[in-house]
Amino acid sequence: MIKLQLKQILNALIVSLFMIGATVTAAEVEAPMDMLKRTSDDVIKVLKEKREAIDADPGIVYQIVDDYIIPHLDDVTLAKLALGKNWRKASNEQKIEFVDQFRTLLVRTYSKSLQEFSDQKINFFAPKMKADATKVTVKSEVLQSGGPSIPVDYRLRLKEDEWKVYDIKIDGVSLVTNYRGTFAQEMRKGGMKAVLKMLQEKNAKVAEKPVAPETTNNDEAKQNS
Repeated sequence: MIKLQLKQILNALIVSLFMIGATVTAAEVEAPMDMLKRTSDDVIKVLKEKREAIDADPGIVYQIVDDYIIPHLDDVTLAKLALGKNWRKASNEQKIEFVDQFRTLLVRTYSKSLQEFSDQKINFFAPKMKADATKVTVKSEVLQSGGPSIPVDYRLRLKEDEWKVYDIKIDGVSLVTNYRGTFAQEMRKGGMKAVLKMLQEKNAKVAEKPVAPETTNNDEAKQNS
C-alpha cells in the first residue's frame, strides 16, 4: 500500500466527505452512488463561490461542513463504532457528550483542511447490491495531479429512507478504526472521563472559538445505550 503524507490523507478525506452533502427531494430513495456523485459539484461550487469570504473568515467553512456534510453522516453509529466495546461502559450522559464532542472534532478538523481544498477529481464505481439492501459499500478513487490515485470506500446504511455514511476507508485505513485505537488508549488511562477530556482539549486546539453544529442526535444516543 502506498504510504501517503498525513496532509494528503486529510485532503482525500475532505474530498470524500463533502461528496455527502445536499438533501434528497425525490419521493423515492436515491441510490447511494448517485447521491455521492450528485452532490460533489454542488459543494465544489459553494467552495468556489465563497473562496474570498473563506480566506477572510475561515470560520465560514464550519458552517459549510455543518450544512453539507454532517446531516448526511450517521454520527451516532460512527461514534459508537469508533468507541467500540467501550460504548457499553459509558453512561447515557457520557454517550451524548461523546457524540457531540466527536462530531465537533470532525467538523473542526476537516474544516481546517477544507480551507486548502484544490480541484481533485473523483471516480465512483457502481456497487453490487440487492434491491432490499440496507447497507452498502461504494468504492471510489481520488485522482491527484502529480500523485497516485487514492482509493476511498464509503460504508453507508439506509436510515429513515436516506443513505447515510457511517465509515470511510481511505487507502485501506478506516476512519472509525483509526479513532478506535486512540480512544482505547485513553480508556485504559482513565475511562470515559479521559476520553471526553481528550476530545475537549483537541476541539479547543483546533478552533479558537467554539462552533456548535446544528445537527444533533442526542435522543438516538440515548436509544443506543
